Amino acid sequence: MRFTTKWKDYELLDASKKERLERWGDIILIRPDPQIIWNTPKINKNWQNPNAIYHRSSSGGGKWEVKNIPKNIWNISYGNLKFNIKMMNFKHTGIFPEQAVNWDLFREIILKRSQKTNVLNLFAYTGGATLACAEAGAEVCHVDAAKGMVSWARENAKLSNLDNKPIRWIVDDCEKFVLREIKRGRKYDCIIMDPPSYGKGPRGEIWKLEDNLYDFIELCEQLLSENSEFFVINSYSTGLSAGTMACLLCKTIVKNRGGYVFSDEIGIPLANSNVVIPAGATAIWCKEKIF
Repeated sequence: MRFTTKWKDYELLDASKKERLERWGDIILIRPDPQIIWNTPKINKNWQNPNAIYHRSSSGGGKWEVKNIPKNIWNISYGNLKFNIKMMNFKHTGIFPEQAVNWDLFREIILKRSQKTNVLNLFAYTGGATLACAEAGAEVCHVDAAKGMVSWARENAKLSNLDNKPIRWIVDDCEKFVLREIKRGRKYDCIIMDPPSYGKGPRGEIWKLEDNLYDFIELCEQLLSENSEFFVINSYSTGLSAGTMACLLCKTIVKNRGGYVFSDEIGIPLANSNVVIPAGATAIWCKEKIF
């Protein structure tokens, strides 16, 4: 399992009974996590005095219980990158901290290139990968169907002093955008995608990850340049393992371009222990062997 130990503003303090105890800057949150099935004692004193708790409803969804929080929006840093944190519906905060291990990898690969790098970031959310690539010197096209998420990503770019970098901010359905880019003949050296498990398009089109991902990867492969560097898929779905995503990349990208595929779980280290909590999976196609 891959993970980073470089976070200073985020910390997983404890985990027990399907809940995480987390520090986001100086704010303590309790959020549900169905993978935490152990019932160890909740010794950490912050369990008793969090700033906010997300309570999941038995009928789906849930809501935040705010106990003592000075502001609804605050920011945290990862290296030079800065992010606005907001308590959203369905327990989210706007950042998946486990993804920082991938941001570091993207940055490392881009910095080693001797030529300009064009990156396409699909289902790009609030822009963690976008900012990491832009900071490394890449030109980035950031695409998400949610206008609010793209606006939030632009806030993060401004906070990180990256708003003057060559980033195209696109509000669009990712599949429709890719089809138009193919027609335009545009190419990208790197493609990153973080697709949802389930979603609906602007006209009610149904997206199911297990049903649609193979065809979508085949479509996106047409956008890779002759000097393409990497193609990355992230997944939070328990129904789509790292190994399954690796097979998808072998059946699509490797079939046409050769190269190497690596896949693994990514996770978050638990403070004061040797435990790493699984938090998703990543599969990576690279032109050169990097692992």
